[in-house]
Amino acid sequence: MQENYLAKWLNNELTEEELAKFKESKEYAPYLKLREATDNLEAPDFDMAKAWEDLNKHKIGTKGKVIKLNPYKKYLGIAAAVALLFIASFLYYGSLNEKISTQYAERTEIVLPDASEVQLNADSHISYSKKNWAKKRDIALEGEAYFKVAKGKRFTVTTAHGTVSVLGTQFNVENRKDFFEVACYEGLVSVVYNKKEIKLPAGNSLVVINGQLQALAIPNTKEPSWIRNESSFKSIPLKFVLDEFQRQFNIEVATENIDTDQLFTGSFSNTDKELALQSISTPSQIKFKLEGNKVLFYAETP
Repeated sequence: MQENYLAKWLNNELTEEELAKFKESKEYAPYLKLREATDNLEAPDFDMAKAWEDLNKHKIGTKGKVIKLNPYKKYLGIAAAVALLFIASFLYYGSLNEKISTQYAERTEIVLPDASEVQLNADSHISYSKKNWAKKRDIALEGEAYFKVAKGKRFTVTTAHGTVSVLGTQFNVENRKDFFEVACYEGLVSVVYNKKEIKLPAGNSLVVINGQLQALAIPNTKEPSWIRNESSFKSIPLKFVLDEFQRQFNIEVATENIDTDQLFTGSFSNTDKELALQSISTPSQIKFKLEGNKVLFYAETP
């Protein structure tokens, strides 16, 4: 058998004549079994950071050695390497086949394979496996999304800050730099943050700002305010308010002589730019100057 038959077969690149010849070879049967076995594999949980750490430890603790290879085993090595590449590719693409993103000043709605609904706020991203959805309802989230989950198996939202799990309920997750919030609007939500599980019944939220955990009650509504085109905040540092304004209107924000750590309570419209600027500046006792696609928030010096 030619050395490149296996690679071409795995990539479906063999001609009809080559395929017929390959099937007559003694190598075809075991390779076919290998391929059929990989078709049933599912991607395991994998900790990339730990893998690199273990690899580096192994490299440090192992001295270099010169090993003479048996020339008659080279075909086995080629086959194993190609098979591993095939398996890795299958696992990777099988687990990340659906990705949806929004830009600044953009929102979108997604219906998942089980009829669960996701509303994605501005500058947000989700990814999930459509192929394996019936077995594992897992979503990776960057940004903010509101979920209406159909009843069924456990539904998990994974973020850089923590993991949120439910069976069927309505909740909102916001995962930004130095900011993490989970609000439950119906049912019960389980949040794993910093290796600790926290149960959130309807009407409650969990907020983490710069690593500081807070538990808050949420307004008696059926959905987060941004679904109704309004961004609301309760005792949130001003810098996060300004970040949200920038996302909703795609306007570059700058500040001068103001304390962006001061706490802000209030809301602003996500559709009326001038009204939003007034809603932020007036309670914060600051000024603003809007020029084209840029706005400067500033405080007048005495």
